[in-house]
Amino acid sequence: MLQALGISTDSIAVYQAMLDQPGHGVTQIAEATGLAPTQVHQSLDELGQLMLVRASSEHPGKMRAVDPDIGLADIVARQEAELAARQAQLAASRAEVTRIVADRAEHRSAHGERLLGMDAIHNRLERLGRDAHSEIIGVQPGVQSSQDLNAGREHDLAALLRGVAMRTLYQEHARRHTHVVAYGHTLLGHGGEVRTAPTIPQRMVIVDRTHALLPIDPANTRKGALHVTEPGIVTALLELFEQAWNTAVPLGATRPDDPRTGLTDHERELLRLLGTGLTDEAAGQRLGLTDRTIRRQVASIMERLGASSRFEAGIKAAQRGWL
Repeated sequence: MLQALGISTDSIAVYQAMLDQPGHGVTQIAEATGLAPTQVHQSLDELGQLMLVRASSEHPGKMRAVDPDIGLADIVARQEAELAARQAQLAASRAEVTRIVADRAEHRSAHGERLLGMDAIHNRLERLGRDAHSEIIGVQPGVQSSQDLNAGREHDLAALLRGVAMRTLYQEHARRHTHVVAYGHTLLGHGGEVRTAPTIPQRMVIVDRTHALLPIDPANTRKGALHVTEPGIVTALLELFEQAWNTAVPLGATRPDDPRTGLTDHERELLRLLGTGLTDEAAGQRLGLTDRTIRRQVASIMERLGASSRFEAGIKAAQRGWL
């Protein structure tokens, strides 16, 4: 599991050997790990860059391993900070895209067209999918119905069989719906890529990085869609998608609870959203969860923190570094 922290397999073995036998030199570590001395030196360089080893005061000329509860915890903290920064960038990009799209949606031009109703949307998606030659990108918040998924199945599979790359991003809670998971695995089985994340951008489809469809009204996506070809808007949507994609988890993979806090991805994101001042209802809309589920998760977090109120829970969560 330490590979997820950016530590190579050889370096993990060297680090473990140094923890088990403090004071051992390169030759002894090589014997213990089955690595060549040059590989041990390379691993020590890597561990040094990660601040997992330091010069030994007791054994001059040798290195000592930093305790895992310090060294590894620092790496996790740094990666969490980087992830939080990326999420902040995603939120800022989402707001900017919403502003741009709202401005452009008011003016139909050669670079944008309104499609009213689901039939018009499906017809345009079918045409774009048939004409796609390089890539189809999809963001699907909430939970699509079996009917909507089946409407695009034939065209999705036909595109994949032609060699068109396909990346689809679902919201995390879609993993609990068997028809969505089954459809995701169908795409995977034909060469597509599918990932999930607790919060994702608004619904969109981008074809060949030149055409984008997104809802006229995000609160009711069945009203219609805006077909955009304006390069500036399509590029902004692509950047928004890539930021979300890079922090998402592939379908079929599981992300364990945070070993330091016991929080799931959903709970960590819920704490972050509530910490920004969102109500239960607003946080639930962002996460695709009901008010009842949000209240249950908040109660669970409060119980683990030993807090009698949300205010106290917020203070304790901050003190423990959960926020």
